Amino acid sequence: MGFNKGHMEFTTLNLDEGFHNVPGYPPGFRERILAGSLDEKNKAGNRTRILRIDPGSYSTVPFVHEYWEEVFLVSGDLVCGSDDKGQGGEQFKGPTYCVRPPGVYHGPFTSKTGCYLLETHYFAEK
Repeated sequence: MGFNKGHMEFTTLNLDEGFHNVPGYPPGFRERILAGSLDEKNKAGNRTRILRIDPGSYSTVPFVHEYWEEVFLVSGDLVCGSDDKGQGGEQFKGPTYCVRPPGVYHGPFTSKTGCYLLETHYFAEK
């Protein structure tokens, strides 16, 4: 799998379609895979996706995963460290960026106005 995502020239994206519920995430968290794939079981590959969080949607527990994650908050707001009812936490507005190594707990998350996140996930090359 490596880091080869193929070749794609500039492509217009319709941000109103092509999103799917993310397995293991609460309602209102939807993704659209742009390139690549991630094999979490075999700890290989990479992917780039857009994660859309609908206004008022929230997660209830922290996330942790075994891959690197880079997140660019493109637009809207993201509240990090909210409680299991979507309250509290620290609000960020786009454009904002973060990078997390494997094993870092993060979240729970909510969004008051909704947001779009451009995310890249990858395992270190073996």
